[in-house]
Amino acid sequence: MAHVHISIVAATLIAFFSMTAVAETPHPGTSGIEGTIVVSPTRPGPIRKDEAPSVVAVRNAQFLVKAGDATVKTFTTDGEGRFQVALPPGHYIIVKEGAAARIGRWRFEADVVASQMTKVNWTADSGMR
Repeated sequence: MAHVHISIVAATLIAFFSMTAVAETPHPGTSGIEGTIVVSPTRPGPIRKDEAPSVVAVRNAQFLVKAGDATVKTFTTDGEGRFQVALPPGHYIIVKEGAAARIGRWRFEADVVASQMTKVNWTADSGMR
């Protein structure tokens, strides 16, 4: 009889943890923000007219999602600077974790609407000149 109770408890815990993992994956009708983050310039000095601007994906970087002064979520970009984060409707400010306040610009804003993913393509300013 004790084995039955242990099996039920184990099955319940497995189901709970499975639902928690799935909850982070946005489903159709979920609201939030998705897109890419790149940074430019990637090297100091002038950019010549005949060369493309130096832009690179912000890879594997952690960002904070803030509503007012409170951090409501965090997310990490992938190897190509892409991200997706589920959020309830509202206005959010997104900042790179650990970014120096006086160097560059790593602050973005987005409005999230119910049942929609807000698509963004943000370019951070590295502060190099």
